[in-house]
Amino acid sequence: MALHAQGSSAPIRLVVPYAPGGPLDVTSRVLAERVRDSLGTVVVDNKAGAGGNIGADAVAKAAPDGLTIGLAATATHAVNPWLYSRMPYDAAKDFAGITQMVRVPNVLVVNAARAEQLKINTVADLIAYAKKNPAKLNYGSGGNGSAGHLAGEMFKQKAGIYALHIPYRGASPAQLALLAGEVDYNIDNLAAAAPNIRAGKLKALAVTSAQPSPMLPGVPTLAQTFPGFAIDTWWGLVAPAGTPKPVIDKLNKAFTDALKAPETKARFEALLAEPVSSTPEQFDAFMAAERAKYQQVVKASGAKVD
Repeated sequence: MALHAQGSSAPIRLVVPYAPGGPLDVTSRVLAERVRDSLGTVVVDNKAGAGGNIGADAVAKAAPDGLTIGLAATATHAVNPWLYSRMPYDAAKDFAGITQMVRVPNVLVVNAARAEQLKINTVADLIAYAKKNPAKLNYGSGGNGSAGHLAGEMFKQKAGIYALHIPYRGASPAQLALLAGEVDYNIDNLAAAAPNIRAGKLKALAVTSAQPSPMLPGVPTLAQTFPGFAIDTWWGLVAPAGTPKPVIDKLNKAFTDALKAPETKARFEALLAEPVSSTPEQFDAFMAAERAKYQQVVKASGAKVD
């Protein structure tokens, strides 16, 4: 069995398909530290590019020996397969789930000054304004096919409203545009939006998770207005397909123990990320369900990346 006992030399490489410093990278490093006693050294390897596809592909093509594992995220394993006309890997077949790691609700936020000016205090107010003022509203996102874009299109469809989508080069420029009043609303992940919500610059109208978020007490869910509406940002750990079951089980135990540790909860909470552990089978089934959901959403949005 390739996964080594404590004290052997080869470290485990954990490929993060995004640049250092974001929530996916930080949470991976927190866990890599916590599993050292059970798994030995875990080295985080950032391989960014092509919307996460480059890093995910490196995991897909690695030897299935438990020494290379990677991060699977909403983009790499649920959205990109429908968004990109050519994919380097097969999200459904090239990976074996280890465990889900994190769930972060997305939040519908409006520029606070604009909300006051237009008297928009609730989702119902926003929809009513959009219906009275056709084609007046616009919303920003981190790019075509980003989570914010797809959630925005889903919201428009359910609400029966029109708002112009303005794609920016990444979530940070999209948030700056919202703060500057260039766009009226965004659907952003809570981790990114929270500081400006707390500072009173953005007003949170609803979270997009199925359940209300303990991180934003008193903010309703979009599901209260549109039953069944649920879009979360999530990520978890995968190994290359064909990694032996005992190896997957050992990795699962080490990482789920780490996710349940009170210290992990505290570190993740600071990032407004909720630790979520699962069995390998549950994570595989969850990713398959998310892929099916986003197939419809991407198709309806018309987003494509060639």
